[in-house]
Amino acid sequence: METNLDQELLTSARVDINSEIPITTQILRIAVYDEFKAYETYTKIIEYFGLVQPFVNIKEAEAIHYGVLIKLMEKYGVEIPTNDWYSKIEIPNTLIECCEMGVAAEINNIAMYNNLLSHVTQDDIKNVLYQLQAASYNNHLPAFRNCVLMHYNSSENQTFNQEDMMEKLGEYQGILDDIMSGNIDEDSITKIFSKLNLSMTSGAVFGGAIIALMNSYISNKQNKE
Repeated sequence: METNLDQELLTSARVDINSEIPITTQILRIAVYDEFKAYETYTKIIEYFGLVQPFVNIKEAEAIHYGVLIKLMEKYGVEIPTNDWYSKIEIPNTLIECCEMGVAAEINNIAMYNNLLSHVTQDDIKNVLYQLQAASYNNHLPAFRNCVLMHYNSSENQTFNQEDMMEKLGEYQGILDDIMSGNIDEDSITKIFSKLNLSMTSGAVFGGAIIALMNSYISNKQNKE
């Protein structure tokens, strides 16, 4: 398969202002490449686990997302990157781990769009990126969060204890303070992601609580704007 010449840039998912590649080209190629990744990830999960939600609906949404971006790329004469994700992706062995991975992926997607939007000058591109980021905020992230919380809140999976929860609370308090004070940007979101231990029961439950607070903050901020 053909290799993308700007592979390092695409994988970083951040605009490089020192690159010789035009900013608009970087923005659109990074965005569509990330949407390709999401689509192929959810495709492999469905192939392994069957037509399970929320993966079926979100996979369909990802196809719409990269389709909209491709139309913008055609308008601005930007070459579409090679979609080489399918062979690279490894999915977890359980469905709950896939949901946890979905939470992490959508947090990263939100952070990516924050970065891209900070460099956009064209109104049509800006509007599309805002819409795609909003889909992650308002639809995809809550869907995966609910998947995680439903699993760990079920009676057969309530194995965590209060001490674990209090330990996590202390670890995340500084991040929560930043979120609730309004100091949220792509670096803050990435920091949240790096702190979440989604492979542990208590981490997953507490992670869901943090994500719920983040969503509440974002919703309130958007309403004020």
